[in-house]
Amino acid sequence: MFSPTRPHRDDAVIAASGLLGGLFLWLLGLHTQAGRTFDAPWVSLLPLMVMASLELMRRSAPQTALVIGTLTLVADQFTRGNLVTVLMFTDLVYAAVLYGPPAAARRIPVTSFLITVGVTIGFLAWFRTAEVLLIGIVTGLVSFGPAITGVCVRNHRDAAETARLRADQTALLAEMDRTQAVVAERSRMARELHDLVANHLSAIAIHSTAALSIDDPETSRGALGVIRENSVAGLAEMRRLIGLLRRGGADAEPSAAPTLQGLDALIEQARTTAASSGLTCTLHDTREESGALPAPVELAAYRIVQESLTNALKHAAPGPVTVRLATSGQVLSVEVTSVFGDRPGPRAPGSGAGLVGMRERVALLDGHIEAGPEPGPDGTKIWRVRAELPVEERAVKE
Repeated sequence: MFSPTRPHRDDAVIAASGLLGGLFLWLLGLHTQAGRTFDAPWVSLLPLMVMASLELMRRSAPQTALVIGTLTLVADQFTRGNLVTVLMFTDLVYAAVLYGPPAAARRIPVTSFLITVGVTIGFLAWFRTAEVLLIGIVTGLVSFGPAITGVCVRNHRDAAETARLRADQTALLAEMDRTQAVVAERSRMARELHDLVANHLSAIAIHSTAALSIDDPETSRGALGVIRENSVAGLAEMRRLIGLLRRGGADAEPSAAPTLQGLDALIEQARTTAASSGLTCTLHDTREESGALPAPVELAAYRIVQESLTNALKHAAPGPVTVRLATSGQVLSVEVTSVFGDRPGPRAPGSGAGLVGMRERVALLDGHIEAGPEPGPDGTKIWRVRAELPVEERAVKE
């Protein structure tokens, strides 16, 4: 970049070259005209030096340089003239179009064309001879030609800059898409990890606490059995998931996603694990047999029931834990209720990630979910999780 108060290096080279070239032609006595008002040879050096100094402003103040250069070229017509003075003026016209504001780039070619036409018609009407057409041609070469050249170069330069900006924008959008894809994949992995192992680890935490706090061999033996069963199951789930992540490509074998048909086994496992906590788990499925639901819907419903049972194992007071499934039109309703309140005995800590994961799963399906305490029968309070999932394929977000 160049400073507005300091000429560009290339402009200084052009100015010096023009001045030296004009001096060389002057020393050789080569002039463009004779018999002018100021016929002394040295007078033609004045426009030459002014035009050379204007070349220093061709980038920093192109319009000002062009205006002064035009007046200088007119003054040069009253001297013997110098070819280099005219050539430097053409460069000022070119620079004014190339480096000037857009309005000037549009205005200068039109103005120079009108001047060329006006000069040609004026001299033709004055001298009434065909030779004066040469004056119009020279005028066009000096003014209109450099202006059109500047327009072409400026258009190419703007097109290249637009292409570069478009390429940068495309790269930025691609990077944003990649980042969003990574974030979405990390969120999905976090939900799967939580849903796979939270139930097993919660059971392990509760029964290990019970084994440590209750001094009874039978209780300890039963707790250790549950701990072993859940640890083995959790380890198998983790190994399966890690294997999928390591293979994770085109050669990876597809894994069967949990479906609603596996809820019976899930409820039975929860019933066994939660028996010592005074929880009784039951399933009420009132859906009509209408075929399999879309895989994302079945997976989301299964994970919501799984997480709700895990939360009941962690926090629910002794009492029934009821899972209800129903369909209404094109909506699958999943509801899990448990007794809300304090309970004696060990409890597993919660992080709140389970509710976040359920809401994310439901949001991906354009569904609706509510979770929180509500009044129950006999003046008790219950904790209710209710999700409504659209079952149409078009409602599933990939």
